[in-house]
Amino acid sequence: MSQTTSSHRWRFFRAGGLDQVRFDSAADFRELENLDQKLWVALSCPVKGIEFDERTLGLIDHDKDGRVRAPEVIAAVQWAEDHLKDMAALKSGSDTLPLDQINDQSPSGKAILASARQILKNLGRADASGISLADVGDTAKIFVQTKFNGDGILPADAATDPALQKVIEDILGTMGSETDRSGKPGITQAKADAFFTELKAFEEWSKKSETDAATILPLGAATGDAVNALKAIRVKVDDYFGRCRLAAFDPRALGALNRKEEEYLAVASHDMKITAQEVAGFPLSRVEAGRPLPLKEGINPAWAAEVAALNAAAIGPILGKDKTVLTEAEWLDLKGRLLPFEAWSSAKPTGTVETLGLARIRAILATPAQTEINKLIAQDKALEAESNAIDSVERLIRYYRDLHRLLNNFVSFSDFYDPEYTASFQVGTLYLDGRACELCVRVDDPGKHAALAGLAKTYLAYCDCSRPTGEKMTIAVAFTDGDSDNLMVGRNGLFYDRKGRDWDATITKVIENPISIRQAFWAPYKKLIRAVEEQVAKRAAAAEAAADAKLASAATATANVDKAKPAEAKKIDVGTVAALGVAFGAIGTAIATVGAKLTGLIGLPFWQLVLALIGLLFVVSGPSMLIAWLKLRQRNLGPILDAGGWAVNGRVRVPVSLGRSLTSMAKLPAGTLPAVDDKFAEPPVVWPKLVAFAIAIGFVYSLLNSYGFIWKWSKGAMGTDPDKAPKVSLTEFIGIPKETNAPPATPPAPPAAAPAPAK
Repeated sequence: MSQTTSSHRWRFFRAGGLDQVRFDSAADFRELENLDQKLWVALSCPVKGIEFDERTLGLIDHDKDGRVRAPEVIAAVQWAEDHLKDMAALKSGSDTLPLDQINDQSPSGKAILASARQILKNLGRADASGISLADVGDTAKIFVQTKFNGDGILPADAATDPALQKVIEDILGTMGSETDRSGKPGITQAKADAFFTELKAFEEWSKKSETDAATILPLGAATGDAVNALKAIRVKVDDYFGRCRLAAFDPRALGALNRKEEEYLAVASHDMKITAQEVAGFPLSRVEAGRPLPLKEGINPAWAAEVAALNAAAIGPILGKDKTVLTEAEWLDLKGRLLPFEAWSSAKPTGTVETLGLARIRAILATPAQTEINKLIAQDKALEAESNAIDSVERLIRYYRDLHRLLNNFVSFSDFYDPEYTASFQVGTLYLDGRACELCVRVDDPGKHAALAGLAKTYLAYCDCSRPTGEKMTIAVAFTDGDSDNLMVGRNGLFYDRKGRDWDATITKVIENPISIRQAFWAPYKKLIRAVEEQVAKRAAAAEAAADAKLASAATATANVDKAKPAEAKKIDVGTVAALGVAFGAIGTAIATVGAKLTGLIGLPFWQLVLALIGLLFVVSGPSMLIAWLKLRQRNLGPILDAGGWAVNGRVRVPVSLGRSLTSMAKLPAGTLPAVDDKFAEPPVVWPKLVAFAIAIGFVYSLLNSYGFIWKWSKGAMGTDPDKAPKVSLTEFIGIPKETNAPPATPPAPPAAAPAPAK
């Protein structure tokens, strides 16, 4: 997105190596859309998981994708500009919006102002000069005294006629309810329409049975029982008569149709129940060609009760009582007489209005209840525009309170770099290892987060947090001061969120990076000590194992001393002797070299000797300190936030000074007198202090003596004469030849030639 040219003069502040814009005037807010987005610190942030009002971010998130982007922030500022008289008032951050700040020069502004006044009037505060977020937060209080509120939901008490109220209650009882803005249960137009549609359908269906009662209800009210008895056994009766017809067609099938004797033997081999469910799949009665169905005797025991019910409810009332058998023709006639009732019953409308009873249904349909209810719902919907302005009132109040803070945590990170405020991504404070860490961000997926957050060059600890109520969350904590000696997986701490609630916190993963240069200085020596301790432990374990092996070998040899053969004397290998000679020679050369250096070192003045030792310490610690210094300069907040769903636009550095404020170390309060006595203190060790003091005195004395000050001050009584003292420098000890400006010596003249002998 490109920004248009603007003559507005922006003001910036620099923090963390990044230029960040300030929002001080109304023009700063109005010109936000013209600020080059390359200068924005962040371009998007998640709606959830940060310490910012989620409802406000949800209103700004226009596309409801769970993220707030730069264009949506600009749109929110522009909307606030259209409905506020003075944009500079956003800096107040108050949750009470003065009514005189609402811009009533636009139609939407007038609607918001009218809605705000109506809300205050409903709350009994018509004379109030401002409206707060709490005033619009409880719509039940706003509309508790109003019958109509524009939401299209009609409570029963919205009707003045008791009979109409009873109808609305019937609708609520059969169709369910919706919650009105006043908090009461009510009905919508859709529920009312569905209710009356079901009433009419049920009444028409019931009326059909009355107009054709002879056909549909041959037994009157008992027809339903007869049909139910028929349905319960219809399949088995049809099966029986079908088998009889097949037996008449071919007598050879008779044995198979009546089941084989082996099947009866399998059933008879077990204890049979009274209901004889083991034979429920057998024919209803013994199959013979043209045989009618017996109704009294010879019935399959599993179906005897159903046959008796059919006889009592349907066969007797329709075909005559005291029947002992049922022919196939009578069976078909019985089904034909009850078929109209089945068809009518299956066409019964679905719904819940049947519970009202036919009399109540017809009583409701006989009144103009439907028309009256529709009028009341339409009357309520007529106030929809005015009532919907309540949402705009809440939106404007939230923008009035939160927009300035959002810009200071989105367009710039001024809250993060200001010690008086806390950034929106800082979710709380972790207390662990004598430190309070304030740079804590919420994490959904620690593994995915760590893959990117490792680029931040920051020491991070991932902690699982839980509360006794069952709530859980994971945080990533930046340790920016102190050391990492006691930070390891499994350590427990206490986390306080921004609401003051305490959580149990346990370290589950760490990303190691330098925390301070001080720690980097001592790191090589700590590693050396750990390596020595590990080697000592390994050698001790090896020595113990060897001793155990020797003891076991000695015990075995003692037990078998009478069986052992005399060992042959080992011959000395000449190669071994030669190798030992070379080794001893090399060791001797090394000892001589070290001895020479030590001799030269002892010959140095004491102050140079101290400087040499200090230089040696820095030579050892220098690489570690250099690496730590480089990484501390690159410590960046961006990857930590990007891994959590942000889109950080620049390098948000965390300088060492800021790091010290984000991780505070334990210290006694100001004015506290430290305790002198410690009941369990170790005996005091004085010699290190005495040695340090002696070295300091020796260093000063040696330095002054090397330059002749001691000799001069004591007038030759103490010290060394500088003119007579040997000149041994540190550079000569290291091996650097001493430079001199003296001319080269003249070579000696050749000897004179001998005179020639006389003749």
